[in-house]
Amino acid sequence: MQEPARQAAIVWPLAVYFFLVVLLAAAAVVTSWLLGQRHRDKSTNEPYESGVIPTGSARLRMSAKYYLIAMFFVIFDLEAAFIFAWSVDFRELGWAGYGGMMIFIAVLVATLVYLWGQGALAGGTVERKTYARRSR
Repeated sequence: MQEPARQAAIVWPLAVYFFLVVLLAAAAVVTSWLLGQRHRDKSTNEPYESGVIPTGSARLRMSAKYYLIAMFFVIFDLEAAFIFAWSVDFRELGWAGYGGMMIFIAVLVATLVYLWGQGALAGGTVERKTYARRSR
């Protein structure tokens, strides 16, 4: 067990550093408050859009299709990262790794074909295929 004087000798540089960081942060906040502008014009709190006067609300409703395509992009992009990692190490993985990656790519292609067939990747409005039930 270390004696208290030795422990203090180890900890004091950290305490000084912490104090200096807090002092610097406080000085930055106080200097900003002292030198900052204090005016309340009507246009102070309005957004500035490159000189264009804003009209209407900034809260636009986006179509769910937009988010769906964004999710597909993220999913397929992540799969590309897996394929890249496999390609870096493919010689050590051998035929088992090759077969596993071919199954993985086949599942990806099947998913892409299915989504394409359902019209999920179309940018505009596309009616999905509906199959009528046959009555017996």
